[in-house]
Amino acid sequence: MIKQLPKSTKVVVIGGGVAGCSCAYHLAKFGWKDTILLERDQLTSGTTWHAAGLIGQLGASQTITKLRKYSLDLYKELEKITGLSTGFKQNGAITIASTKDRMQELLRQATTAQLSNVEVQVLDKKKTKLMYPVIEDRDIEGSVYMPKDGQADPVGVTNVLAKAAKMEGVKIFEKTPVKKILVNKGRVVGVDTIYGKIDCEFVVLASGMWSRQIAEDINVSVPLYPNEHFYLITEPIKNLPKDLPVLRDYNACLYLKEDAGKMLIGIFEPNAKPAFKETGRVPENFSFGEFPDDFDHFEPYLEKSFYRLPMLKDAGIRKFFSGPESFTPDTQYLLGETAEVKKLYTCCGFNSIGIASAGGAGKATAEWMMNGHTNEDLFSLDIKRFQKFHSSKKFIMERVTETLGDLYGMHWPYKQHSTSRNQKLLPYHDELKKAGACFGTTSGYERPMWYSLNGKQPKYEYSFSFQNWYPSAKHETTNARKNVGLFDLSSFAKFDLKGENVHDELQKICTANIKSATGKTTYTQMLNEEGGIETDLSIVCIEKNYFRVVTSAATREHDKSHIKKYLSSKVEFKDITDEYCCFGLFGPNSRKMISKISKDDFSNENFKFGFAKFIKIKDIDVWAQRLSYVGELGYELYVKSSEAKKLYDIIFSEGKNFNMVHCGMHAMDIMRMESGFLHWGHDISAEENQYQAGLSFAISYKKNIDFIGRSAILKLKDQPISKQFIMLTLKENKPGEPLLLHEEPIYINDKIIGRTTSGNYSFCFNKNLTFGYVNGNISKDELKSAKLYVEVAKKKYAAELQANSLNQNNFKTI
Repeated sequence: MIKQLPKSTKVVVIGGGVAGCSCAYHLAKFGWKDTILLERDQLTSGTTWHAAGLIGQLGASQTITKLRKYSLDLYKELEKITGLSTGFKQNGAITIASTKDRMQELLRQATTAQLSNVEVQVLDKKKTKLMYPVIEDRDIEGSVYMPKDGQADPVGVTNVLAKAAKMEGVKIFEKTPVKKILVNKGRVVGVDTIYGKIDCEFVVLASGMWSRQIAEDINVSVPLYPNEHFYLITEPIKNLPKDLPVLRDYNACLYLKEDAGKMLIGIFEPNAKPAFKETGRVPENFSFGEFPDDFDHFEPYLEKSFYRLPMLKDAGIRKFFSGPESFTPDTQYLLGETAEVKKLYTCCGFNSIGIASAGGAGKATAEWMMNGHTNEDLFSLDIKRFQKFHSSKKFIMERVTETLGDLYGMHWPYKQHSTSRNQKLLPYHDELKKAGACFGTTSGYERPMWYSLNGKQPKYEYSFSFQNWYPSAKHETTNARKNVGLFDLSSFAKFDLKGENVHDELQKICTANIKSATGKTTYTQMLNEEGGIETDLSIVCIEKNYFRVVTSAATREHDKSHIKKYLSSKVEFKDITDEYCCFGLFGPNSRKMISKISKDDFSNENFKFGFAKFIKIKDIDVWAQRLSYVGELGYELYVKSSEAKKLYDIIFSEGKNFNMVHCGMHAMDIMRMESGFLHWGHDISAEENQYQAGLSFAISYKKNIDFIGRSAILKLKDQPISKQFIMLTLKENKPGEPLLLHEEPIYINDKIIGRTTSGNYSFCFNKNLTFGYVNGNISKDELKSAKLYVEVAKKKYAAELQANSLNQNNFKTI
């Protein structure tokens, strides 16, 4: 019998797992009733059916915690609406720490959870044993207990979401594989199924482990790949306490849950096994499939479970399971519109926490689609944080062997991945290595994070307190402020825009008045229609009808997509990031030094701050911009990659005469904070507007153009702000005591009034420095006189409002 599918619809959701059903439900709930869900086999086939069903609210970030908390509340609500059961059992969850470092991590997560009103109790060893009496506690430092967490039946959750979606008008078709997503002129126009074509305006790719290859067929990058994921179910255990909380032992890579008198033992181990390794492709018919047993792989962790729960030693094994779970390069979800095809959204890549996350992720996806943007800080989940190479088989199949283990591995600050490295090497990579560089990756680039001193090995020694690279950061920042520092800025994204209308079109998408005179630069933001900050960047006019945009390395695809969304076909857009290298020569002696290697005039009168021009260094053509993200006199030197090694050698040779130091990204981040400069993705995002962030100086209402977001922020201009950006320093001034990062609560007395967004230790000013947002109804005078605190790992530290940036050097007029 041939199915009669609708000829057209507004949205097609591909995938009938928990994520697809959540997306379909929320789209219809919010008003897009004309939504169809297509499942190639049966609902839950693929990954959902064999999920462990843990419902945990506490995530590694506030964003994740917020989505998980919503999911839990949604599932409970929909049970009542649909009359079906999710099998949710709110028996709580305990995560134990068997090392002091792990306890620090848990305390930091428990602290952040307060920002999302998630109930978390910190337990000592004695209370942990009382809560979980069958545990071996000799090595336990403590634990955190989430009383509202628990477990659910993944099939039950999916069926509840599917029924709720149908009640809202969604049509669900099982046994209906999609052969291909149809695209015309870079935009979704429909899907082709085995029963015919369906015209549509939007497609949501919620196809789990198949998402990468479905997207690859239309030249779209979706970086995920499945690993083999293992768990074991015991025979019924005599005298097993009922309603035991879910137990997580991260150091042993274990999760354990009681289920009808039996125990499920699951693992998230390092050195995971990629699935379907022979072909690198998930079979189309792998619906409820399992992999052959690999007990040798599982056995070391089973032994650890025997230690943690001695009663398991005598338990029989009812089921040993190995099935596929897909993972992403950084263990974060893949949400949002793809960079390559408009109106194609993803909701996948859940890294084995899909049941706990899908409710919130489906809601976020639906809102994103309906608004055309998000007004939440979701960049850490945005698929556009990745580039094309991230989804190549060579990259992703190696990376996921590490990222599965990352779920339960230590979430160290500044942690770098060890797999799939050296994707993009600078022409002078070996020279930076000889200089002592410790490399980290951003957008595939190997870039120096810091430089070792005195011949020490340039390697991170991870910690939640004093960082082993602090001596290097002190050396780099203090010398850059006194002499001159050489920073590598090559990974920063660079876009060239040309055309007769290019200035007018930039004026339409930028808030600042873009200077059109040759050599003038403009700092600006770009907004979405509701006034949220989408980009933070600089634009320089190279010549008439020719502009260059420079933005952060991490936001390359995100910012590119936002800009191209509003450009007409009359403007030529070219991503030149990989064609040019860039050196940052910053510090009070930078003018003297550059004047030794170039005959051009670098005096303040002839080369003012915010200006740029072509110069010659020896016989090399260089585009020089007098800008500084570190708050010092300095120059950004852009050179073709083919000439970059030669220019580096010249700079390095002359630098010896000026005590020049090589400086890494940690030094740059410290110095930009000392200078009060914000960073998109930490201090600003689509969740903030320019008035909240203190960036209203970058708004030009005088220019005679209705720029994107103008009407929205014009309404905000004279209204009280809901939150305000502030800078704080701690009264505790020892480096790493505490280690300030982000998402730490800010208090007045015992009341949380905001959160931090960035943190660093300033060696030039001997201060623990943090940025953040607090409630907008508190005046600066109140903040100055109030007892302020920042909470780190459940301990409060007295803080002071920093009215002005630490670095008051007026480098613009030097």
